[in-house]
Amino acid sequence: MKSWAEYLELLKPAGDILGEATAPVDEQLRADLYRQLAMNLSQAYFLLMMTDPRYPEFIPYLNSGFQLQPNPDSIYYVTAVDGTATYRVTGERGNAPVVGFATGCKMFGTDGLKLGKGFGNYDANDLTIDDEGRFSVIFSAERPDGYEGDWLHLDPQSDFIMLRQFSYDWGNEQDVRVAIERLDRMTEPKARLTPEEVDVKLRRVFAYACDVSRVALAQIKRTHDGGFINRMHIHTFQDMGNGQDWPQAYFEMVFDIGPDEALVIESELPETRTYWNVQAIDGLWNQVDIPYRHSSLNGHTAKVDSDGKFRAILAHKDPGFHNWLDTGGSGYGMLIGRWYRCSSTPTPQVTKMKLADVAAHLDAISPRITAEARESQMRARLIGNQMRRKW
Repeated sequence: MKSWAEYLELLKPAGDILGEATAPVDEQLRADLYRQLAMNLSQAYFLLMMTDPRYPEFIPYLNSGFQLQPNPDSIYYVTAVDGTATYRVTGERGNAPVVGFATGCKMFGTDGLKLGKGFGNYDANDLTIDDEGRFSVIFSAERPDGYEGDWLHLDPQSDFIMLRQFSYDWGNEQDVRVAIERLDRMTEPKARLTPEEVDVKLRRVFAYACDVSRVALAQIKRTHDGGFINRMHIHTFQDMGNGQDWPQAYFEMVFDIGPDEALVIESELPETRTYWNVQAIDGLWNQVDIPYRHSSLNGHTAKVDSDGKFRAILAHKDPGFHNWLDTGGSGYGMLIGRWYRCSSTPTPQVTKMKLADVAAHLDAISPRITAEARESQMRARLIGNQMRRKW
């Protein structure tokens, strides 16, 4: 094995990451990056040290602690698998709007700057749920002989199974619970990692801490260089597995506003909408603080205007309207939303204006909120976030 000092050398490239940012680089962004790198290392321990396809276990992947975007409504878990093996997942569905599994190889950030590949997405609602809300499903490359229960295809190239849960009413919905076991080999005591295995995993941990930040910056750059600055477009991430079996479209843009400016986002709503949301993220692709900032809205927390449209205001300060999206102090970042299993995927319109002009623009149609009601709303957000199972 290397000495500890030699492993730390693997982190040195992290100092050059901000050269790939499209956000204005200052001391605050540099501090945010250093915090992100510490977060990445913490996440990498779970993702790369704790997971083993021989001894599968769902571990925390993305949540309000591990804040790299995708979704403040979501809790993600992941387990390493061998795509040629057979696994059984047992669980309780709960009642969140969306629960599903994804299979793929090379989790985001684990293969340099490549995004990895998705093989299959499966909605838990398509499984057999018993009267107590429980389910059991086998993942394997082929359905086991004589097995008549729920079965989902596991591509032989797969090296992970991911669990997604999207919640609307945080803390008041019953979370999904799952366990996984490998069926095609005798259960053996879990051996200590050998020095060689620790060496390989440590190298991956330190590489991940740098690479996942670089992949995140590349997503912002993709949107920025596409000209979608203060202007929305639809993106599907089909290359990562979204498609017919996981029908989710994203509306996204880079935002760039001054201290006294705001963006008014306006959208038609699909007639049928299983789940939808919108969130603010910063210039490094971190979620703007989830429990202590009003940085996201969803189909439960947002209010629809009197004309049936959804309107929200992205601003540094509370404009006094219900549908405020807090930038968290970032003048440059991204706004991202999702339409999941919706009958249409509208592209929201965006109007930039002075914050002082928002009231005149929206007063007749958008619901106001009092300071007392906002305080109550934020208290519910804080408590609801902490009541969700993340670890």
